[in-house]
Amino acid sequence: MIKWINTRFWASVARLILRNRIIILSLVVAMTIFLGSQWENMRFSYTEANLLPDNHPVNIEYNKFLDIFGEEGNLIILAVKDSSVFTPEKFNAWNRLSKQFNAKPEVSAVISTENLKKLIKDDKNESFTLKDLVSGEVKTQAEVDEIKNELFNNLPFYESLLFNDEQTIRTAVYLDKEIVNTIVRKDFIYDEVLPLIENFENETGLDLRVSGMPYIRTLNSQNIVDEIGLFIGAALLITSLIFFFFFRSFRATFISMVVVIIGVMWAFGILGLLHYEITVLTALIPPLIIVIGIPNCIFFINKYQQEIKKHGNQAKSLQRVISKIGNATLMTNVTTAAGFATFIITESKLLKEFGIVASINIIAIFILSLLIIPTIYSFMALPKQKHLNHLNKRWISGFVGWMENMVRNHRVAVYMTSVLLLTLSIIGIYQIRISGSLIEDMPQRADFFQDIRFFEEEFDGIMPLEIMIDTDRKNGVTKLPTLKRMEKLEKIILETPELSKPMSIVSLAKYSRQAFFGGLAKNYSLPSTLENNIISAYAVKSKSNTNLLNSFVDSTGQYARITTFMKDIGTDKMERIEENLQKQIDKTFKGDYKVTMTGKALVFLKGTKYLVDNLIMSLSLAIFLISLFMAYLFRSFRMILISLVPNLLPLLITAGMMGFLGVPIKPSTILVFSIAFGISVDDTIHFLAKYRQELRSNNWKIRKSVYAALRETGVSMFYTSIVLFFGFSVFMISSFGGTVALGGLVSATLLFAMLANLLLLPSLLLSLERSIANKRVLKEPNFRIIPEKENRKLSKHTQKKDEDTTESI
Repeated sequence: MIKWINTRFWASVARLILRNRIIILSLVVAMTIFLGSQWENMRFSYTEANLLPDNHPVNIEYNKFLDIFGEEGNLIILAVKDSSVFTPEKFNAWNRLSKQFNAKPEVSAVISTENLKKLIKDDKNESFTLKDLVSGEVKTQAEVDEIKNELFNNLPFYESLLFNDEQTIRTAVYLDKEIVNTIVRKDFIYDEVLPLIENFENETGLDLRVSGMPYIRTLNSQNIVDEIGLFIGAALLITSLIFFFFFRSFRATFISMVVVIIGVMWAFGILGLLHYEITVLTALIPPLIIVIGIPNCIFFINKYQQEIKKHGNQAKSLQRVISKIGNATLMTNVTTAAGFATFIITESKLLKEFGIVASINIIAIFILSLLIIPTIYSFMALPKQKHLNHLNKRWISGFVGWMENMVRNHRVAVYMTSVLLLTLSIIGIYQIRISGSLIEDMPQRADFFQDIRFFEEEFDGIMPLEIMIDTDRKNGVTKLPTLKRMEKLEKIILETPELSKPMSIVSLAKYSRQAFFGGLAKNYSLPSTLENNIISAYAVKSKSNTNLLNSFVDSTGQYARITTFMKDIGTDKMERIEENLQKQIDKTFKGDYKVTMTGKALVFLKGTKYLVDNLIMSLSLAIFLISLFMAYLFRSFRMILISLVPNLLPLLITAGMMGFLGVPIKPSTILVFSIAFGISVDDTIHFLAKYRQELRSNNWKIRKSVYAALRETGVSMFYTSIVLFFGFSVFMISSFGGTVALGGLVSATLLFAMLANLLLLPSLLLSLERSIANKRVLKEPNFRIIPEKENRKLSKHTQKKDEDTTESI
């Protein structure tokens, strides 16, 4: 079966392609037009990346919370830290800004000094009413000072929501929950919010800080969109320059660029055809296709030029390009696709879509290379001698000679270096930490990221963490025992420096008592049992506190929420905070209520842990699949082990580097291992495929076959590795920390993999020469080790018989 595929099948494919060149080019053009028409279905993601499967318990709890209280990430926060804001002119401008936001149809509510309400006891009606803190524009400094004094000294209910003890003031803008995850949000941010901010800053000279998940997500998503074009342009530029540097041929460079540009068009078309969103991961696929597609072009074009140099027959050269390189290149692309396809099993929608689209496009770029390169060359004149000179460059010959010398004379040094690197890597692996947050991979030089840090410093974070209490009975939330238990939990939150001051119905109950006893700040506390009965009677008759209550309690009074915000901390600290809170929840509520923690911060934490737990499984699957390909190629368990060693070692070295350099395991860096393994094994396949051909030609003389394979494939492996190294390095120009880490780590891994495949792999083959030869003698009684002189004669005879009989095109 394997022999038939290696000979007749690929010979048939070569004839099919070369006899139907016009039809094939027409089909490629038609397919490109069709996929181009699917671009209109592309859409960008307007939600955060959810790394968990839809049926994961954490997602189920989060969706339940959203069903009860609605979208949590609908808050945009404006803040100013400048004492001059408390002057009549600037204070009025601050209040006008709130009014302008409140007038927008996309905004459901605004809480600010402009419309801040004081809760007042109405003895006549035995109820509570709301009174405006500010009535119209202020005219004098005395009025501003009076408002400032009232705000900072008598209204603790609004502390951390509208101000802090550093006298930084805020405005909270709540978007309509229906638009938060739609394109309307993006249009509102760019068309309304940003112009209003700019006008306010120009008018007042104040530095207005803006944050909140809708604002951050919108600007972050736009950065992703902007970087797609940057990556594609940079990848095309650097790969074309390197390609031209190696081949010194505008024609070869142009053909390669045509192949990868069509591949990029197909990538966008497949995204549209499948109706997948463009996320921070799928945005990487088009430049990935360029980086992965160029090595295909190198192998095909390099083989074509080698054949032309040998005999000058174009027809024979093109046929051999397809029949000799086609199978090995197919296997390398299949293994690369397998590395990406392992993400499909994670059940994470984000990773599954990335895996599906990436693996499909990798196979597609192989098909394009196979069809387009031989077809276009068939219409062109033979390459000139100057285009073949790169095959004899002195420095390339020197590099190949150095490799051969190391393998021939310094194998012990190669092994000792490998063992030393392995030992250091294992030490480094034990130092790796797991980390991740919603914002740590965002562009740190962006203005909105600096605003995030500002809010972390002033208000202890912007990532929402929610605690939902189910009392299991109607109006159970307003019962005093429930409020006291919630207050105990809130004290633990207040003692946690990474968390902001919590907001809940407890704050409203305290505010109600303050209002009942004259509005003095010292009365801001939970009422006693007797007081609670009286205050509850007042509250029942009040309409004024209904809006305040809706944010913290559901319509039935069965569910309550405690909202706090978390700083940008690693998952290790987040886990400790979660454990501490869970202990306090179990101790305080003692199973009488169902209490769950949720919110975007917790969902992201669990998503990171989920990916780490699945890393070993996905990587193991990649190794298993690639081992199957090796078994298909060589039918030898020994060869499977030999081929895995030079590819697993670079992964361990990279993991060790992460430990020593302090690069944590997080969603972006988790992808490195499966991607790098799937790509790095390509060199192994090319080398071993050529090695197998040389074994047949050299009557199973292993030493001679290893050196011959090293000389012929070494140049192409070096070319492709350099292209891949610089191609993935393109991602390091990103403003996203995760993308930078991905590009740098994959580049480093592929560089180590090249050296391992050019030095360690041949060394292993030579060291096992005697045992492999002995095994061959035992399996084939007629097999004998032929003297070198006699073997040279047989090799010439075999090479002569092996010449292909090629039909003219």
